[in-house]
Amino acid sequence: MMTLAVVVSSCNNYETYGDKKDKERNAISKFISDRKITVISEEQFKNQGETTDLSKNEYVKFDKSGVYLQIVRKGCGSKLESGDKATLVARFSEFNIFADSVQLRNTTPRYAYLPDMIYISRSSSVYNAQFNSGLMLSTYGGSVPAGWLVPMPYINIDHPTSEDEECAKIRVIVPHTQGHAYASSNVVPYFYEITYEKEI
Repeated sequence: MMTLAVVVSSCNNYETYGDKKDKERNAISKFISDRKITVISEEQFKNQGETTDLSKNEYVKFDKSGVYLQIVRKGCGSKLESGDKATLVARFSEFNIFADSVQLRNTTPRYAYLPDMIYISRSSSVYNAQFNSGLMLSTYGGSVPAGWLVPMPYINIDHPTSEDEECAKIRVIVPHTQGHAYASSNVVPYFYEITYEKEI
């Protein structure tokens, strides 16, 4: 009987992949509710000129990837075109939605001189990117999370050269399928705030 009780208890504590996905989905929904985020469709996003209204705290949900995107600033310069290659300077904060806390960031004074560097290329509508250096590389490896690339078709990538120019800034809710290796293997959703600009 004791052995049977232990076995039953173990089975009850086991989480299937489906259970983990449900848990993630509920955590993202709660995060959206707690932050009073207004979710808009891709169609509305396109009708608004591929912008999100900050006064309404709008995020567009991309149904294919499950990523939610808010464009804070479009950035200066122009978008990456097919055939373009560039090295990007990325500053970010990474928020673990399950843990309800910041897990990693390079925006503190300690890392101000050490932004993450990303080599990116575009071929037609496909973006490929690798971390060359920085916290993401040392923590999770060289692959840039797919969720970090979702904003690329909608933002400009250049280096500000005057006071009235600013680099691109976005916020994204990234489900595990679009995240780094740890997120993917542990079914953990993350929220990021990221700025992108081209290396000088």
